[in-house]
Amino acid sequence: MITLRSLLPLVFSLCFFSSVVLQGDDSPKPSRPNIILVMADDMGYSDIGCYGSEIETPVLDQLAAGGVRFSQFYNTSRCCPTRAALLTGLYSHQAGVGLMTSDLGHDGYRGDLNKNCVTIAEALKPSGYRTYMSGKWHVTKHITANGNNKNWPLQRGFDRFYGTIIGAGSFYDPATLCRDNTFITPVNDKEYQPEHYYYSDAISENAVKYVNDHFKTNPQDPFFMYVSYTSAHWPMHARDQEIAKYQGVYNDGFDPIREARYLKSIQCGVMKPEWKMTPPELNWQNHNNKDWDVRNMEVYAAMVDRMDQGIGWIVDAVKEHDAIDNTIIVYLQDNGGCAEGFGRKSNAEKIKQSRHKPMSADELQTKIWPPMQTRDGRAVRTGPGVEAGSEDTFIGYGKGWANVSNTPFRGYKHDGFEGGISSPLIVHWPAGISKTNAINDSPCHLIDLMPTFLQVANASYPTTFSGNKITPMEGVSLTKAFNGNGIKRSKPLGFEHHGNLALRDEHWKIVSVYRNNKARKWHLYHIESDRTELKDLAESNPAKLNEMIANWQSWADHVGVVEWPIKKKRNK
Repeated sequence: MITLRSLLPLVFSLCFFSSVVLQGDDSPKPSRPNIILVMADDMGYSDIGCYGSEIETPVLDQLAAGGVRFSQFYNTSRCCPTRAALLTGLYSHQAGVGLMTSDLGHDGYRGDLNKNCVTIAEALKPSGYRTYMSGKWHVTKHITANGNNKNWPLQRGFDRFYGTIIGAGSFYDPATLCRDNTFITPVNDKEYQPEHYYYSDAISENAVKYVNDHFKTNPQDPFFMYVSYTSAHWPMHARDQEIAKYQGVYNDGFDPIREARYLKSIQCGVMKPEWKMTPPELNWQNHNNKDWDVRNMEVYAAMVDRMDQGIGWIVDAVKEHDAIDNTIIVYLQDNGGCAEGFGRKSNAEKIKQSRHKPMSADELQTKIWPPMQTRDGRAVRTGPGVEAGSEDTFIGYGKGWANVSNTPFRGYKHDGFEGGISSPLIVHWPAGISKTNAINDSPCHLIDLMPTFLQVANASYPTTFSGNKITPMEGVSLTKAFNGNGIKRSKPLGFEHHGNLALRDEHWKIVSVYRNNKARKWHLYHIESDRTELKDLAESNPAKLNEMIANWQSWADHVGVVEWPIKKKRNK
């Protein structure tokens, strides 16, 4: 049994790798690399080992030791807009997905990738890249089997696709599961029949298949592969063997884990000691259902652990084809830890009289949250007293553990505080990174990955595509960081989601959280000295505050932000 006490002597063991110089800055540039882009779902800044976690992630830790970690990398604070920005190199509003996948009638909030953007796959294919995707898509409003699939992966540049079109659901029977353009079920999929189906494993193993098939059929070409996990998004689903590894680790509650993560993140170099940890959100001593929530976090940790194992299978497949040296592997997360309450209230009374028929092999799972059923006809259970992990449960891990995930920051998924928008970013590329186990502190963003990939692939970003004018890229290439240099940008980084606003401009940041039509309040922070956002300077430095607000408005006008709450616009 693992305990927190037994982990403490090892808590810093992954943080002291020596730096190895692989090549000088004047070395010849490698040929076009393979690119593997891996994204996790609903995980906080400190949820992997090399950013502070007690969760076992040896594969990601080893990639970090052999590559570059970015300590101030930003996402958009929610799944759909992050995916839109990641895939297109634009702010999510410019790509048409400023909120989620509902069409609100405004150009920036159509819930669908528009025709004025290209995906990374579409941009790389003209340069000879083969393109593959395994996992969660979630950038289109068209999700039915017989609907419009113009914005599905194969129609947006990918040669092969296995995964889900929507954003969440059972790990044992995912809704909108597809192979290429065809809906399937775990039961009727002719190409993949494991002994026990688990979606994280399915994503990993199909990605491995794409790698192996690529080297059999197109070894002369480079490939781009997007691997988009749903781990560790609710519901908390994991296998017993992984859950057992974390038995007892979380028995003492939130605070000891936060303290240990904070200390480890400083030793690992991704946090500075002058950045003090934020106060805890919940008091464990007064917390109800302690045993239940301990189990929830054990399952959450197991989900992350299993995902890391799957990433290892992909890395091993690349190594088996002797291609690891010239393969870029990038890891990041779509938003901060999730404090949403999905699955945390009991549905025992509602399902008491429910009766379900077993589903046939070809019957599609259509629901992504309860009320729903398992394929063999059981009702899915929620709330305290229900032990998370199995397929007939649906539980989220809650605000207290989300606060732990986001250690040491404030804020959560949805908002613009650091806890909502901060993500690990690991880049591993032996042939192209001159200094390993490096930390880069430059503020960077999802929009920077498109120009990075195009630069290393010697590919061009189009001005037109399929007869449509393409919006110019917004980001900057991160390749200078591969040689230990900082990233310079001429424009601030803007944020808007669900009425939650932020702007990061060098060492300064403003944040505003939407509060039910109350007068908007802006906060001002000097991130260089106070990244955990504990000292609001809005009143003491009104000139800087007003300058930043004006800059945010200029950004918002540029990308197409609409004031929240958005009035749905009827389209003629």
